Amino acid sequence: MLFQLLPHPFVIYTLQKGKYVKLKTIHTKNRFNLQLKSTSMKVTSIICVAFLFITATVHAQDVLKGTVYEKSKSEKLANVFVKDVNNKQITITDNNGNFSIRTLTGHTLIFNSPGFVSDTLYVTDLRPKRVEMVSQTISLRQVNVTATREAFDPHKEYPEVYTKSRVSVMSPSTWFSKEGKDARRLKRYFQHEEEERQVDEAFNVDYVKSVVPLRGAELENFMSIYRPSYAFLKNNNAPSMTAYINDAYKKYQALPANKKALPKLGAAPVSLQ
Repeated sequence: MLFQLLPHPFVIYTLQKGKYVKLKTIHTKNRFNLQLKSTSMKVTSIICVAFLFITATVHAQDVLKGTVYEKSKSEKLANVFVKDVNNKQITITDNNGNFSIRTLTGHTLIFNSPGFVSDTLYVTDLRPKRVEMVSQTISLRQVNVTATREAFDPHKEYPEVYTKSRVSVMSPSTWFSKEGKDARRLKRYFQHEEEERQVDEAFNVDYVKSVVPLRGAELENFMSIYRPSYAFLKNNNAPSMTAYINDAYKKYQALPANKKALPKLGAAPVSLQ
């Protein structure tokens, strides 16, 4: 194809059977419009690429990554709930104890996991963090710990978790995206916390004290060892719970003294004050 480079008009030829044949004539105004459109498209493309680069850079700059360990051990902790109390961002550690969360310097992060003391991290920089959580033991009786979990409705506070956790046959990305997987893990975490809260309400200190004669450390040990599961709670009524506590008390009385000591807890200890 041959272009005749004249001021006007702008003529395009094509080669057919060894001869040049005029294909199209474009007047000066049209040629200018074509050049302007081409230039505009290039500028727009450059702006879009620059915007995407800047956006990606900004997002990368405000993500904090780290790993959660059990204190004084090399064991990494999975399913630790991480919350930024300033911007309300949340996440949960993976099976290797790793987490990443959108945050900024000056923000405060809270780490929670059943069986461990809650930990707080004040973000001074965005370098990778090593967070160590202390296991809850019987010594926590000396601390003022409440038995009842705080009222919390994740559906209201974090509706995006339930939105992102949905999967769609028409959208394969909802099955495999990290965002979707994290949302489903958070949803399971919230479900577990709600179940534990219901067990707390049913298997509470006052109710157990009204059934068995134990008090103080013995009552705490008893409630920790024989804490019922959510599955039991769901499938039984109040009389069944009373029968369960009486039966558990007989088993507790038959235990040797060293077996009645409170083991390492898998949930928050109960305040018996």
